[in-house]
Amino acid sequence: MAAPMLRLCCPGRRWALACIDGCSRHRRGAPNGCTSSRRRGQSSVAQQPFITAQKPRKGEHEWAAVVGLEIHAQISSKSKLFSGSQVHFAAPPNSLVSFFDASLPGTLPVLNRRCVEAAVMTGLALNCRINKKSLFDRKHYFYADLPAGYQITQQRLPIAVNGSLVYSFCAGKNRSQVINKTARVKQIQLEQDSGKSLHDDLRSQTLIDLNRAGVGLLEVVLEPDMSCGEEAATAVRELQLILQALGTSQANMAEGQLRVDANISVHHPGEPLGVRTEVKNLNSARFLAKAIDYEIQRQINELENGGEILNETRSFDSKLGCTIPMRDKEGKQDYRFMPEPNLPPLLLYDTESLPAGADPQQVIDIDRIREQLPELPSVTREKLVQQYGMLPEHSFTLLNEVGLLEFFQNVMKETRAEPKKVTSWVLNTLLGFLKQQNLAVSESPVTPSALAELLNLLDRKAISSSAAKQTDCILHSHQQCVKLLVSPHPRRLLLLSVFLIADILVGVK
Repeated sequence: MAAPMLRLCCPGRRWALACIDGCSRHRRGAPNGCTSSRRRGQSSVAQQPFITAQKPRKGEHEWAAVVGLEIHAQISSKSKLFSGSQVHFAAPPNSLVSFFDASLPGTLPVLNRRCVEAAVMTGLALNCRINKKSLFDRKHYFYADLPAGYQITQQRLPIAVNGSLVYSFCAGKNRSQVINKTARVKQIQLEQDSGKSLHDDLRSQTLIDLNRAGVGLLEVVLEPDMSCGEEAATAVRELQLILQALGTSQANMAEGQLRVDANISVHHPGEPLGVRTEVKNLNSARFLAKAIDYEIQRQINELENGGEILNETRSFDSKLGCTIPMRDKEGKQDYRFMPEPNLPPLLLYDTESLPAGADPQQVIDIDRIREQLPELPSVTREKLVQQYGMLPEHSFTLLNEVGLLEFFQNVMKETRAEPKKVTSWVLNTLLGFLKQQNLAVSESPVTPSALAELLNLLDRKAISSSAAKQTDCILHSHQQCVKLLVSPHPRRLLLLSVFLIADILVGVK
C-alpha cells in the first residue's frame, strides 16, 4: 500500500535570423506571444501581435546569441544512486522511498555501481577524459521536494571532463545539405534527482512525491557553442540517441527522463558576452527551440529599448510561447558547496593501473567499459548511406523516429526489392500514414513482413505500380485492407487482390 502523500500548504514570436554558419547573427524583430519590458524590480508579461522583422538600417548593429546547455538524464538503473529503492515510472506516490531518500537521521549513502558504469560509458562515447579520481559534494538549497536540504553532486572534480558532442542537421531548400557542428562537453557529473512537487491551485496546496528523490542523474554540461534554438534542439536529440544506444538512459523527455536547462545571452559581435539568463526544466526538443528563440529576441528587444538583462532563472510557458521570470539566479556562493563527508573519493582504474589480483566486482575498469561500447548513431547513419545508397537526410529520419530503423531493417531482410524503393515506401508511405493517424511505429497496423510481401509482389510484377499505389490509398482509407495485410490468413494476398479489384471497380463507377 502506498504511503500517504506529504502535503505542503501554500497560498495559492517569432524572430528574424541572418543565417551566418547556421544561425549565428540575429536582427531586430518582435517575439511572438509574450514580451517583457523588465527593469530591475519590475516584470510584465503581455501579448503582442506578430511583427515581421525589418532589414537593418545602415549602421544598425547586429546581435550574436550564445547558448549553453545543462542536460539532466535519468540513469537506467534498477535502484537509486545511493539507496536500494527501486526506480519505476508512474508508481503510486511515495511508494518507492527508503529511509535515506526521506533523509531520516543516521542513514548513510551507498554508491550504485551501475550508475558509475553508466557515467563512464557516456563519458567515453562523448570523447571525454575520465577522471580516475572524482569527488562528491553537497549543494545546499531548500525546496520542499529535497528533504535533506542539499543535493549530492560533483562540483569540484566530476567523473568526466573535456569532451565533444558532434551533431548534424539538414539545411538548404530541400534540406539535402548536411551541416556538421561540434559542441564542447565541459563535464559529466553524477548527482541525485529531487522529488516532485505537484501543485494543486484549486486547493492552494502543493503535494510532495518522493519516488523520484535520489534517482541517479547524469548532468551533461555543454559549453556555450550554440547560437539558436534549432542548433540546441538538434544537439539534445543527438545526445538522446547516444544515451539510448548506450543503454545508459531511456532519455524519454515525456516521462521526465531527460530535462534541459538553457543558458542564453546576446551581445554585439566583437564585444564581451552579455548577461545570461537560464530557462529551466525544458522537457521537449520543440519547447527547447521555442524557448531559446523567444529568449534571444526578448533580450535583444530589452537592450535596444534601453533596459538591462538580469542574471535570473526563467521558465517557459508553452501555452503563451514565452519565458516568465521565476527568481534571481543563484551563484556558487548561494549553494554553499562543501565536500560530502559520508562518501570517500571515487577511484577508477584502467588496464595499467588495475591492482594485481583485484576483484573485478570491486573495481571499475575504464578500458573494459571502452571495449563494450556499442555502435553510435553517427556510425549507424554512415553505414546506412554506404550500405543502401540512401541520402544522408533519409538516414537521419530513420534514426530520429523511434523504432523506424528496426522496421526498415526487418523489411530489408524479407524482400528482394531495391533499398531505394524500400526507403521510399517506409519513409513516405508508411511514415506518412502513421503521422496522419498519430501513431507510433510500434503501433503500426502494417507489419514489416506485410510490407515486404507487397514489395515482393511489385518486384515480381505480380501487381503493377499503380495497383500498389492503390493499396496505399486503401491503406489510408479502409481498415479492412489493413486487417488483411496483418492477418495470418494463408490466402490473404488473394483476398487483398480481390479487395483491390472491388475498390477499383467502385472507383470506376
